[in-house]
Amino acid sequence: AWTGEIHGRVVCDVCGDSAVGPEDHVLEGAEVAVLCITKSGEVLNYQAFTNDKGIYTVAETMPESDRWDACLARPISSFHEHCTHVGDGSSGVKFSYNHPSGYSHTVRTFVYRQASVPAYC
Repeated sequence: AWTGEIHGRVVCDVCGDSAVGPEDHVLEGAEVAVLCITKSGEVLNYQAFTNDKGIYTVAETMPESDRWDACLARPISSFHEHCTHVGDGSSGVKFSYNHPSGYSHTVRTFVYRQASVPAYC
């Protein structure tokens, strides 16, 4: 059997500067969709939610012949009352999954922004 894992992080870019700094915070409960195509051509959809550290994880064990070939991860929603706008460049990430069994792929951080930038930024 083959085991694959995908994980990433979702943060609130409080100042909207596209950089994660001390004023920014992770988003717990943010929803992420991961769509993978297997080597046999089957399409698998996964839904994940971030934990209290802003990290989501998708993992599956399957026959080696059916393992993931390529995946797309994209943010779906943020339940944070102030940080609900997907930041530029955070709409999704496509990647080939060529890791051996037991290794994970880390997706770059997805960023949400506030509707208005606070005065202290």
